[in-house]
Amino acid sequence: MEIKTEIITIGDEILIGQIVDTNSAWMATELNQIGIAVYQITTVSDNKEHILKAINEAFSRVDIILVTGGLGPTRDDITKKAIAEYFHTKLVLNEEVFEAVKARLERRHIPVTDISRGQAMVPEGCRAFVNEWGTAPGMWFEKEGKVLVSMPGVPVEMKGLMRKYILPGLQQHFSLPVIEHRTILTYGTYEAHLAGLLEDFENAMPEKVKLAYLPSQGRVRLRLSGRGNSGEQLTQLLDRLEKELLAIVGEYVYGKGEETLEEVTGKLLKDNGKTVVTAESCTGGYIAHLITSIPGSSDYYIGSVIAYAYEAKIQELGVRPSTLEKYGAVSSQTVTEMATGVRNKFGADYAIAVSGIAGPGGGTPEKPVGTIWLALAGPEGVVTQKLQLPFGRIENITRTSYTAINMLRKALLQGN
Repeated sequence: MEIKTEIITIGDEILIGQIVDTNSAWMATELNQIGIAVYQITTVSDNKEHILKAINEAFSRVDIILVTGGLGPTRDDITKKAIAEYFHTKLVLNEEVFEAVKARLERRHIPVTDISRGQAMVPEGCRAFVNEWGTAPGMWFEKEGKVLVSMPGVPVEMKGLMRKYILPGLQQHFSLPVIEHRTILTYGTYEAHLAGLLEDFENAMPEKVKLAYLPSQGRVRLRLSGRGNSGEQLTQLLDRLEKELLAIVGEYVYGKGEETLEEVTGKLLKDNGKTVVTAESCTGGYIAHLITSIPGSSDYYIGSVIAYAYEAKIQELGVRPSTLEKYGAVSSQTVTEMATGVRNKFGADYAIAVSGIAGPGGGTPEKPVGTIWLALAGPEGVVTQKLQLPFGRIENITRTSYTAINMLRKALLQGN
């Protein structure tokens, strides 16, 4: 039987957009990994009636309710009182929690007050978990075989309580299936194209395995998710399906799991003993940022020239004035000279160069906004690629940067 969960986040600050609810995404990921499905995510205001209604409705449709927020020392933190009312109980002092709160405050030389003592007041009959990362405790309630857990909304506190108490507790309380995921990472294609390639593959998959398409800025994650009772059998099944999937879309695959394109490309550079430099115009250093975001990138990344103006392209990269005059900055000819110039300047094995019109202004009928040229100079010469992107400025810069890194990755794999 599928165990269903609802996450309830409490706080006016979420509803008015003051903060983003990252807690729910994190919890959903962790729950899914232990075989618990998130059925619904609900956000309500700091209002007792709203909280009671949300809990009552959630209990009618799910087995587990995870509540975050509204457990601080201030007057608007009313979650604890609302839950006590829901379970028809009163707040009582939990000595273990109180001693932990006192010890935490004393270590920080903060006096213990009635407000801090109130943090140790919990609904009678619940299991209280000491919060090692804050003062508000986690609280576990059971009703007719179902479970409600209330936790602070501060992410580090919620995550600490989840990892230490809640996730292990749920695994003990419920009989959970085995769930396993395989994530294959692609670049250079789009969701509909992959779906077309994988149509027969999907139709032949067993019911207990699902394939999800997760696109983001030119990348598409393909996630195989399996559910079963035997971990060994599920692993063998997913091994086979992953191998079949890679045989179909392998030309677009750059990695697996949580790997990034810049991480995979950096490893190829390091393993092959190669170096790279960059010459950037419209991306303004973003390619360099992605490459150097990987620890140890100094082993293979030498440096960059951000040449925005014509003068910088001429003086720093050796682009000929006649090339700029005849073809313009956004051209195959210009990025070729930029890549060659920066490669010679630093003595690198590879050089990436980009120049384009990121937008929102600056386009012409011949070269509209989103027109971008890329070049990769390497031991076998220079290759160029043109992009015509329809997005906003930041998205155009981001996609251009990843496309440039992917060009380098493919060249390294081919030995070019």
